[in-house]
Amino acid sequence: MSAQAPVTAEAGTVAGTETRPAPQADGGLRGSIRRNPLTWFFTLAFALSWAAWTPYVLSENGLGVWHFAFPGSGGATQVTGVLPGAYLGPIASALLVTGITEGRAGLRTWRARMTKFKVSWRWYLVVLLAVPATLTLASAVLAGRGPALPPAMVLAAFLPGLLIQMITTGLAEEPGWREFAMPRMQRRYGPLTATLLVGALWGCWHLPLFLTEWGGGPHVAWTVPVEFIAMTITFSCVMTWVFNKSGESMPLVMLLHTGVNNFFSIAWSDMFPSLSDGDLAHALLLSTTAAALILLAATRGRLGLPAR
Repeated sequence: MSAQAPVTAEAGTVAGTETRPAPQADGGLRGSIRRNPLTWFFTLAFALSWAAWTPYVLSENGLGVWHFAFPGSGGATQVTGVLPGAYLGPIASALLVTGITEGRAGLRTWRARMTKFKVSWRWYLVVLLAVPATLTLASAVLAGRGPALPPAMVLAAFLPGLLIQMITTGLAEEPGWREFAMPRMQRRYGPLTATLLVGALWGCWHLPLFLTEWGGGPHVAWTVPVEFIAMTITFSCVMTWVFNKSGESMPLVMLLHTGVNNFFSIAWSDMFPSLSDGDLAHALLLSTTAAALILLAATRGRLGLPAR
């Protein structure tokens, strides 16, 4: 593994880039944002995304209140229905709050994390191999048999699909949840509590989408979003560990997140044709829970954050 970039108790340093909070205003909206950056980030992330998702939720792809359907079929409708709200929420809120509270120095730190590709090649290899291996093992346990060999076209589409996922899901979500929120939450609450809070909020941010075809809606059992939120909490333990141990490398964190999405969207159904969408959710929760418990025990709850 390569040497980690130093992480300090200040607003955060990556590769020697220091962030200095901008002088606080006495009052007004800017002053409120400077005094409560995390509150404003989460409020804006939810409000902007949910507002942008409202047409999708009310359309024929969701509740059917509006007699309009987003064009396409299957996952194609999610590009126009889901992705705009995903981009508008976490990443836009992170940039806005960072710019107001920390100015250009904060935006430079944000950019440094987002472009921190220079980590050991072993990290990339571990993430690329461990994600499908772990998810395959969990799915095999549920199926009671090993996976089928996926068709050649599936294997050929795997890496291009991963690249697309990095540009869409990874870029839309992780610059907010992990890049903006985690360093600040860890300094305030410690790594474990911060991870649980960010994981729960990350999961709840998706809630309106369970009223649409994205989440199997509009009529889904209450257990479906509950299981999803439980998964985002356990998966966040793995995400935090990779974030901390890699010196806050956002490309690696995004690769971890999108590796899961890519495996399930491209290869999973061909490898485990006997399993249902519900089994997919069970496999994800099973695998992330096992990984989280191992990491929590191995790091004694520190999840890779260096001791002060």
